[in-house]
Amino acid sequence: MLQVLNPATEELVATVPAATPAAVDAAVARATAAQRGWAAAAPADRARLLRRFAAVVDDHVEELARLEVTEAGHTIGNARWEAGNVRDLLDFAAGGVERLNGRQIPVAGGLDITILEPLGVVGVIAPWNFPMPIAAWATAPALAAGNAVLLKPAETTPLTALRLAELALEAGLPEGLFQVLPGTGPVAGNALVEHPGIAKIVFTGSTRVGKSIMAKCADQVKRVTLELGGKSPNIVFADADLEAAAAAAPMSFLDNSGQDCCARTRILVQRSAYDRFLELLTPAIEEIVVGDPSDERTQMGPLISRAQLDRVRSYVTDDLEGIRGKAPEGPGFWFPPTVLTGVPENAPCAVEEIFGPVAVVLPFEDEADAIRLANATEYGLSGSLWTRDVGRALRASRAVRAGNLSVNSHSSVRYWTPFGGYQQSGLGRELGPDALTAFTETKNVFISTEGPAL
Repeated sequence: MLQVLNPATEELVATVPAATPAAVDAAVARATAAQRGWAAAAPADRARLLRRFAAVVDDHVEELARLEVTEAGHTIGNARWEAGNVRDLLDFAAGGVERLNGRQIPVAGGLDITILEPLGVVGVIAPWNFPMPIAAWATAPALAAGNAVLLKPAETTPLTALRLAELALEAGLPEGLFQVLPGTGPVAGNALVEHPGIAKIVFTGSTRVGKSIMAKCADQVKRVTLELGGKSPNIVFADADLEAAAAAAPMSFLDNSGQDCCARTRILVQRSAYDRFLELLTPAIEEIVVGDPSDERTQMGPLISRAQLDRVRSYVTDDLEGIRGKAPEGPGFWFPPTVLTGVPENAPCAVEEIFGPVAVVLPFEDEADAIRLANATEYGLSGSLWTRDVGRALRASRAVRAGNLSVNSHSSVRYWTPFGGYQQSGLGRELGPDALTAFTETKNVFISTEGPAL
């Protein structure tokens, strides 16, 4: 049994049966049967059912949000956005069903066309930091492209996924088409990865586990999409609007208590603006409201677990200087908003993904030095640039090795634009206009127009 704890209180919320390899095998058989009928259905019918699924989710946004607050410790405002994002992803994917077009390619002697066909059964292994939206990133387009989906949520956050599976049936999706398999990574997750009936794995999580999954998929030449870790830079040039940059910086790494692969945890500030930026940043950090995630005023909730709290604490020793906010005492996995200063650029806290509410501020001299620091990491998921110089913004955007960059903003994810990382941050792209094609095979068909003379 999996035990689900409330991160804000450490109280037991629920116990959930953990899937065994035999359960995974049975689920694959059901999904395979359901997928055949789903793929054969008229595109308009698939689109209609996905839109109905979106409408049912919309009717349950508040319920899903409250469940997310309870199992993941997300603030209620964030949780409502996450539930709404699932709805929007389903709607967006439904719009692509009837536009999943092949191509006509000019050739001599006939007509050549391509057809996009579904892969079959897709395995999705979702993380605990954003349980609902990241699960939907893969599930919605995979279903829209004609596949069945088996979703394994994280051990600590299975409740919203299980509820979404119930809502899918309520919306009229066929039995077996979308199944949720709570369980541990080494058991249920591994069974999905190694099962010959799974055509593709979509995994979001640590780089270490992602590498292991990729190696196992290679044995079967199984497709894989990986969204892994990050240590994203927030580059503030001296010519930027420093007030705006400092005001926006806290939630760029404190959102979801810093448990975000896109968190801007390396704040790089041009030396001539460094002291002024810290003056502006200090009150912004100290004023962050940390507390009960169900309270509408709360800006930051707890970490997900005791293990994650211990990990974050290991990076922030008493001898380090910086800015510290406030956090509740007593039960719950609480850690205060923290900005570290005066650390070497190669210190563990400056180069390793902490996955908590901790950032470092590092000075740089000029544009070339900023790019050097920004790229001094094995990751490449996201990042931000603050400057009034459009030319510099474009030059730096081309030079920073990352898949998702924002100028004078910290926005990383939109369901209608591509998302993914460079280097150790992952493989493949999710979301955006090409999301459905990532779950298809391309079949080429040549039709000869040359025949015997009449």
